[in-house]
Amino acid sequence: MSSERFVDDYLGYLLGQANHALYKNFDSQVRAAGLSSIEWRVLATLHDSPPLTVSQLAHEVLAKQPTVTKLVQRMAEQGWVTLLADPADQRRTLVGASSAGKRLVRPLLGKARAHESQVLRSLAASEQQALKKLLAKLAGL
Repeated sequence: MSSERFVDDYLGYLLGQANHALYKNFDSQVRAAGLSSIEWRVLATLHDSPPLTVSQLAHEVLAKQPTVTKLVQRMAEQGWVTLLADPADQRRTLVGASSAGKRLVRPLLGKARAHESQVLRSLAASEQQALKKLLAKLAGL
């Protein structure tokens, strides 16, 4: 009988566990800033990005488009994002981070990097770079 379980060597499980390890302690800092995890992902995505369509944003934050549509409407009401008609197609809406949204997310970006460093501390710098490169390749980025 093998001492290794299926999940111990299954990529999907390992990625899920790694994702959980990365976010489990950071999520409390996101909540302390008054954001949900999806609001954090939206603001982290938009803070240094040109405005994105709702469908592009949904893809980036790993959520369904109807969910993101409702979310960005609420975030616009809170003043965290701006909604603009796409000049190329008036039927589409572009979402950008407002200056208030950028101010809100900026301190969390530094905390996220510090937390990431803490989680990855057991890896050499070259391993960290290789890991990120391989994950980006798997994600098709």
